[in-house]
Amino acid sequence: MFFDTHVNLHGESYAEDLDEVMARARSAQVTRFLAICDRLESLDRIQEISGSEPGMWHSVGVHPHYAKDFPDLTSAQLEDLARQSGAVAIGETGMDFHYGYSPEVDQKRCFEAHLRAAQTLQLPIIIHTREADEITGDLLEGVHGEKAFPVLMHCYTSGQTLADRALALGAYFSVSGILSFKKAEDVRSVIRTIPLDRIILETDCP
Repeated sequence: MFFDTHVNLHGESYAEDLDEVMARARSAQVTRFLAICDRLESLDRIQEISGSEPGMWHSVGVHPHYAKDFPDLTSAQLEDLARQSGAVAIGETGMDFHYGYSPEVDQKRCFEAHLRAAQTLQLPIIIHTREADEITGDLLEGVHGEKAFPVLMHCYTSGQTLADRALALGAYFSVSGILSFKKAEDVRSVIRTIPLDRIILETDCP
């Protein structure tokens, strides 16, 4: 039995064949799933899918790419949505400076709201970080240091320093197919330093 901790099944690409996708997953012994929320307006569809699929749960959150679209997002709003929808995790959230889809100030504000929600609810936070290691570590340590909560470093491709900082907080790390890329030796070198009991499975599909 496998647990895929990061699936994105609410998009149009699955509109016609979701049943077939789930059947193929289960035939490959993937029987547990966490459906990830990327935008708040996606939550209803995500909740609909997770509620109709045995062995599936969901998160609530806003991906850093979309932080600019939610200027009034608060931790209280995230907490209410998580409680009402039965979410088991907060995120996907974090900091991503690679594409710059949202300004740093918006990403930081959004990330902090998610951190506070995870802290209040004592739910795992799913962190996406890309080319933002230092600020991600600073924000995470700042809030986590006040009161601890579970941390998952999603699809980890960042550096050793952030990995060490997150490990010191008891974080888990998920790895995806990126680990197999020929040019991903730097990623593999970091993952080799992470204890096996801190590594979890995900596909980050599609």
